[in-house]
Amino acid sequence: MAAAFTHGFILAFGLILPLGVQNVFVFNQGALQKRFIHALPVVLTASLCDTLLITLAVLGVSFVVLSSFLFKTILLSAGILFLSYMGWTTWRSIPGHDEEKKKAAEIFTPRKQIAFAASVSLLNPHAIMDTVGVIGTSSLQYDGVEKVAFTLASILVSWIWFTGLAAVGRFTGELDQTGRFMRIFNKISALVMWGAAGYMGTSLFNP
Repeated sequence: MAAAFTHGFILAFGLILPLGVQNVFVFNQGALQKRFIHALPVVLTASLCDTLLITLAVLGVSFVVLSSFLFKTILLSAGILFLSYMGWTTWRSIPGHDEEKKKAAEIFTPRKQIAFAASVSLLNPHAIMDTVGVIGTSSLQYDGVEKVAFTLASILVSWIWFTGLAAVGRFTGELDQTGRFMRIFNKISALVMWGAAGYMGTSLFNP
């Protein structure tokens, strides 16, 4: 059981580590919010979405769902729209420490955080397929308690990672008194989101 848990933990960590839209958004919200607790909606949503995807991948449900051409088309189209809008919103955000800049930066209410975090987690078929192809396939070698341990370890990584990422973002936001770093990071974040939307667009028109 220990081996299965370790395998799941290392595998999930390797998948979640690279820079992506989900990571960028969680870090960004951690940095822009006044307090860490205000970034909890994005942390909880991203973690819960990953928990859902990992569970479905292990159960094999997500593979069956994504085999539908219509569903994949709808998923891709929705993902492109969400990411395009998120990129535009992030590009326009103005982080800083005076009241006017703070007001402009705090565009993500808890409801928006939840909606956008869910969109970058669930409206990206490529990320879902990675979960299915790697975590789902790897889980096939385990049964019973070992499969449960593998799954729980994979899920635990998401919760630890997103909590830590938002915390690091909050720390960075506190250090960045001028807002210069976050302005640059926002531009990079927007480009990552638009790049992901463009990549999804090529998949939509060239299946």
